[in-house]
Amino acid sequence: MRNENGGTLVETALSLLLLFTFLFGIIELSLALYSYHFVSDAAREGTRYAIVRGSDWGNPCDTGTAGTGYTSAGCNASTADIKAYVSSLNFPGIFITTQDVCVEYFSTPPASASSSCTDGTGTTKASGNVVQVTVTYPFTFGVPGLRKFTYSLASTSQMVISQ
Repeated sequence: MRNENGGTLVETALSLLLLFTFLFGIIELSLALYSYHFVSDAAREGTRYAIVRGSDWGNPCDTGTAGTGYTSAGCNASTADIKAYVSSLNFPGIFITTQDVCVEYFSTPPASASSSCTDGTGTTKASGNVVQVTVTYPFTFGVPGLRKFTYSLASTSQMVISQ
């Protein structure tokens, strides 16, 4: 009973387990915050893309296939072009698809972002109207030794169409 050989080894193992759990938790939380920042920036970039490619331009950006003209300038961007543009902004490890992007148009700014997306509907894309881009991203939070769960990160951006 009085022999305590090996006690330090057990205490070290338990302490390291707790230390590494906290360390990996901090890393995952930092990645979640970065992912939210990226999602927020992607929504803002998509809205900016949409406001400078409103209906005042005479020709559409698409070349016959929806979403193919998102790299064009001086054209009328469709909802598919806006979605393709936002999904092209991916960073390694963060993949936003066109299904994660919602584009809505309003004649006046809504009081708050809607919980349900009526993708591509609303008023026209005329100058002075509002475009709202919502981006959602499913982030999986997983620390070794703990249960993984998926949290949906979402950000909405609104701007007035200028052209």
